[in-house]
Order: sequence, then C-alpha cells, then structure tokens
Amino acid sequence: MSHGAYIRIGIALLIAFTVTSTNLPAAAAPSNLAAAYISTDTASTLQPSKRQTDHKRKKRRSTRKPSPVMSWETLKRQYPNVFLTNGSRSLNRVALTFDDAPDPRFTPAILDVLAQYDVCATFFVVGERAAKHPELVSRIIREGHVIGNHSFDHSVFSKLSMYQFQQQIWKTDGIIQQITGVSPTLIRPPYGELLSKQVSWGKQNGFTIVNWDVDSEDWKRNPDSARVMANIKRTLQPGSIILQHAGGGVGQDLSGTIQALPSLIELLEGKGYELVTLSELINKHPYRN
Repeated sequence: MSHGAYIRIGIALLIAFTVTSTNLPAAAAPSNLAAAYISTDTASTLQPSKRQTDHKRKKRRSTRKPSPVMSWETLKRQYPNVFLTNGSRSLNRVALTFDDAPDPRFTPAILDVLAQYDVCATFFVVGERAAKHPELVSRIIREGHVIGNHSFDHSVFSKLSMYQFQQQIWKTDGIIQQITGVSPTLIRPPYGELLSKQVSWGKQNGFTIVNWDVDSEDWKRNPDSARVMANIKRTLQPGSIILQHAGGGVGQDLSGTIQALPSLIELLEGKGYELVTLSELINKHPYRN
C-alpha cells in the first residue's frame, strides 16, 4: 500500500471517531437526577450521615464513667443522722408517709381517712403539683400533717447535674413556702435514688434525706387493699417508715391504698404502735426556723 493510501485511511478513521463521539446517547452525560445522586453521594463521603453521627455520639456517651450510685446502707454509714431509712428500733413507733402529693384524685380521700382516725402523717410534695393544687397543700398543713420536699417534677436526682438537683429542691421549697409559710427540712428523692455528693450538699444546707424500710408497693400494677396490706406486713417493725402514695401518674389507681388505710391504722394501733409524723419518729425539726 502506498504512503498516500495510509494517509487516506487515517483521515477516514479520524472522521468516523469524531462523528461517533458527537452522537453519544444522553445517558452518557449525567442528567439532573443523576447529578443530584452524585452530589448526595459525594457529600456523604465528606460529612457523616445522621446515623453515623448518632452512633458516634452514643459511643462517646457509653464510654463516660457513670455517676456512682451508692447503696442505702453505704449512704447511711457515710452520713449517719442525715440519710435515714428508719427511726429508733427501741420505740414502738411508726410513721406513715405518702409520696407524690398533692393529687385531687387521691389525696383528699387519704386525708379524710387520717382525719377520721385522728392520725397525722407525712406528705412528700412535688412542687409542680403543689403549684397547681395549693388548696390541697394548705389542707395538709392545716390538718396537722408534716410536709416534705419530693422534687419539682419527680426527676431522678442521680441523673441530674448538681445545679439541676439544687434547682429541684429550691423551686419546690419556694412553692411550699409561698403556700404554707414553711420551708421543709425533709427531702425524699424520687425513687429513693441520689448520689453521695447530693447527700453531702443536703447536710451542708440543713436537710435530712429520708427514704423508707417498708414499701407498700402501691405504685406497682395498681394492687388491691389485700396486696397493699401484705406488702406492709412483710417488713414492718418498730421504727419503720412506711412508704405509700397520695398521688399517681396516668393510669395509676391508688384505690387499694385508700381502702387499706383504715385496716392498716387499726392493725398498727392493735399491735401497740404509736403512729407519729416522720419528724417525730427521727427527732428532727420538720421546717426551717
């Protein structure tokens, strides 16, 4: 083949390649939708997805050392006369205590029974509820019962910062003081749970933290009066602090507590127990001077 023939073949191939390139189908160039996917995929390689970010955050949280929640026995040894679960075992006295007051569904009926038997008890008040039902808080005081501080909104103290914990106490204190003119010295942490440093703060500020040694378990699955009574009898002894409730959450029914209360009072008095307020049982002033 001559040199000129090679040149003519080369020119023909070049022309054919050029024509083919200019007639490529549109799919060879990215459409707007494809461009969007490419943009999204590129962004995902530069910035972690929300799932990836959440996973990393959870991983960081899980590596944090949890705050030490001590047993009640340890707290009692560490803070004698400040963290208590019972009174003197040498005296035939017990204290009825009611958490989560005031609640218009249950608190008035409990107060009616106590008035009928001329028994004074101790009510641990939630600040948020007290602000909504000040008339019930006033009635509790007027009828001779003692009021304690049970937080502002029933938060778990051990999960709060020290500032948040202190606000739970002081906000509730202010509400009770405004309604009744008294500031409680007795604190009961929701669920009975708090940290050593919170007990220490309570000691420094003149508070006494009081839990219980008899749990009626009236908060668990709406028990009837027979179950409430059986739960109380199980660990009852001189100096006992009996936990019951005068308020509940959505779907909670304290009818068993109300119906058991007359029988409980009669049982205790029949066994020779003196029913006293919590401050009398532990020999502490219930309010600040």
